Amino acid sequence: MTIFSLYIYDRHCNCVYYQDWHRTKRPRIAVEGGLLPAVSAAVTPRNTLSSASGVLIAVNDDAPRTPLPPARSQSPTPQHPQQLASAALTFDEEAKLVYGVVLSLRNLVKKLSGRDEQFVNYKTSTYKLHFYETPSGYKFVMLSDPSVDSLRFVLRQIYSGPFVEYVVRNPLAQMDSRERGIDNEYFRTSTDRMVRGLTVFE
Repeated sequence: MTIFSLYIYDRHCNCVYYQDWHRTKRPRIAVEGGLLPAVSAAVTPRNTLSSASGVLIAVNDDAPRTPLPPARSQSPTPQHPQQLASAALTFDEEAKLVYGVVLSLRNLVKKLSGRDEQFVNYKTSTYKLHFYETPSGYKFVMLSDPSVDSLRFVLRQIYSGPFVEYVVRNPLAQMDSRERGIDNEYFRTSTDRMVRGLTVFE
């Protein structure tokens, strides 16, 4: 049993925080402008240089130095690891898909079961998605091993503990900003410590 990752979405459907622990396949780097700054160091564009005018994005180190030759035959070619890596989703696309699944399932539960029922989690053969929505509209999503019991209480603890302490009460944090993610090292460290302390974390 283990915990894979945590997403936090704001009221405007933007992913404002991401952290992963046991992810087997890394997402591709988000495209410029597709993700708020400071969401996660693991998925933001690399080689950034600060300047007085903003952020400059340098050339990606993994990009090929010479142009690729055009394909000449129509027969299927064997897939190389570089081709498979480029077929993976970018992080901003992945975050939108996760939010879309959560929104769709939440609306489905409300329509089928009435207003008193809530969408808490769902399970596939490879992962389990846990969901908690705050009264202010922030959505906490955690992906875990499918055999893990509900982690909704953990998401609520993250919200009522580190999130309120280091994000909501932080006078320097802009809660309703559409320009920046949660850029607070205390919040990231406290959340990491809380998740690693769980009995289901391996």
